[in-house]
Amino acid sequence: MDVLVCQALIDIVGAENFTQKLIDLVSYSYDASGYQHRPDCAVWATSTEQVSKILTLANSKGIPVTVRGAGTGLGGLAVPAKGGIVLDLTRMNRILEISVPDRLAVVQPGVVYADFQAALAPLGFFFPPDPASGSVCTLGGNVGTNAGGLRAVKYGTTRDYVLSLKAVLANGEVMHVGARTMKTSSGYDLCRLLVGSEGTLAVITEITLKICPKPSYTATALATFHRLEDAGEAVTLVMHSDVTPSVMELLDGAAIELLRKHARIELPEVEALLLVETDGLTEDYVRFELERVAQLFHKCNAIEVRVAKDQQDAEHLWEARKAIGGMMGTVHLDCVPEDIAVPMSRIAEFLRRSQDLSRQYNLFLFNFGHAGDGNLHTNIFYDSNDPDQTARLEQLLYDLHKLACDLGGTLSGEHGIGMTKAAYMPLEHDRVALKVMRTLKRALDPNNILNPGKMGLE
Repeated sequence: MDVLVCQALIDIVGAENFTQKLIDLVSYSYDASGYQHRPDCAVWATSTEQVSKILTLANSKGIPVTVRGAGTGLGGLAVPAKGGIVLDLTRMNRILEISVPDRLAVVQPGVVYADFQAALAPLGFFFPPDPASGSVCTLGGNVGTNAGGLRAVKYGTTRDYVLSLKAVLANGEVMHVGARTMKTSSGYDLCRLLVGSEGTLAVITEITLKICPKPSYTATALATFHRLEDAGEAVTLVMHSDVTPSVMELLDGAAIELLRKHARIELPEVEALLLVETDGLTEDYVRFELERVAQLFHKCNAIEVRVAKDQQDAEHLWEARKAIGGMMGTVHLDCVPEDIAVPMSRIAEFLRRSQDLSRQYNLFLFNFGHAGDGNLHTNIFYDSNDPDQTARLEQLLYDLHKLACDLGGTLSGEHGIGMTKAAYMPLEHDRVALKVMRTLKRALDPNNILNPGKMGLE
């Protein structure tokens, strides 16, 4: 990178917030996706004013800028695909305001999700979206990907909680979108447009989030099924009933087999397992809801429904679901973690047909995920040192995403598109929709400096 540009960046952020050290550039070259590309430099911004000056400079020189938080994303969103500048916002990590009367909080993008929850807890409030990487991921990343998690079945995703944003456009202009109110019907909804835009339209520097009273009680149950179709019918029945569970997780037979073998967890040889949780402000009503769910499970031929008696028992029921991440590390193969969503009524069909594809391409896969909203995580094992397996993997991934779209689903429920799914965008979005997306990108970022190489926008 030009020495004058480097000096200009140092003048903006200070020498202590600029780096071209090899160890830093290597660290910034990848995220959790497996993709990697080294930037030319990295800067830590500490204010909206600095972000504005950085983007003004980069835009005038045509230098790519990739915004970054904790780098926990699985889609390659934080990988600087075209080099240039990595703009690290983790030092913009202040909780600016928590207003219980207004049920909102104002935060900077570098606030860690878990720290935000810890600040809300003494007030009896919480932020419902709950990504698996919550202990380390940042709220800016949550907004950039429209993160979801276990509780999305009842509470929705990040987009449902973003009230307003402060954002910097590619040319350095600062704009405020949204309002500090629970609803607004004023102009185009630019706030929702920026949520999930993966840093391709603007850099978000301040976030106003809706917060909710924390439920006082939870109740948990686990059900097993001999047939995938029965589990799928159980999900459909529950989600069309008078009960909305806070969690509805599914593990397919392949995932259960792996847990028995590699995590040494005692589980029956079944085709599906459902883990459900209800929550609320009174223990009696939470228990009533769970009993209603259990009745529906039995109606769908559940082999067994185990209801947790207390919190310790609930933790035991959660053991299998929580063991999946650690279990994958014990299998000495590369793993591709996918993120697909289908209509709830098509879950069983997707699971069955994904196993057909597994056999067709001779690559082992298993499914788990958020059955209550149709968001499934398909994980595929392969040997990256084997060119034949790598070629079969690419074909399998294409067919999996095509299957999801053919069933009326979507390429991503919560991980985002980034680099991993960019090639599949035409499977879900028609020519006109893609044209509109690209028109918006060119209008807000005509020089294509903001996170180029992502979402199939070029």
